[in-house]
Amino acid sequence: MGNIYGYIRVSSKDQNEDRQLIAMKELCINDKNIFTDKQSGKDFNRPQYIKLVKRLKKDDLLYIKSIDRLGRNYDEILEQWRILTKEKRIDIVVLDMPLLDTRRGKDLMGTFLSDIVLQVLSFVAENERANIKSRQAEGIAAAKARGVRFGRPPQPLPDNFNSICELWNKGKLTGTAAAKACGMPLSTFRLKAKNLCSKHDADRK
Repeated sequence: MGNIYGYIRVSSKDQNEDRQLIAMKELCINDKNIFTDKQSGKDFNRPQYIKLVKRLKKDDLLYIKSIDRLGRNYDEILEQWRILTKEKRIDIVVLDMPLLDTRRGKDLMGTFLSDIVLQVLSFVAENERANIKSRQAEGIAAAKARGVRFGRPPQPLPDNFNSICELWNKGKLTGTAAAKACGMPLSTFRLKAKNLCSKHDADRK
């Protein structure tokens, strides 16, 4: 019997991994053998996962809470499963899916059933990731339609901007001099000056 490990993943630093951690603690897995990543499951380029795989040896046992904690990319989940079970020759237990326990059913029928379950769950995991991205895009679009602005808030114009802009419009200041007087790049000055002129034109109508 080799060493026992646990792998935990949440999609961001704001998400809580307590549910997964409690499950690992109930299995009495040593703290030093629990690896946690806080990033997307779109691929396996994760520091703690990479560190875990390097440590795994033949006959070790790896626990994960659910297949989507391993990842959310169908092809890569299947490839990593192959690497872990065929090349590393370890056993994997997916706690939320008892059929995905490589210690059991190592005969032809057991392997066949496990492969089917793995492929279905991997597909579901990737499909959910796609749905999450779609819902996020729809949410952003709806927020923009309501007037919600994203990104950095615009910087306020300097107090002298209107007077400098007027001098520039009358040709009494070059664009470079006007931008310098306002403490901004020339391209920014020209854009904001153009927006200001458009606003004034609209106000006069």
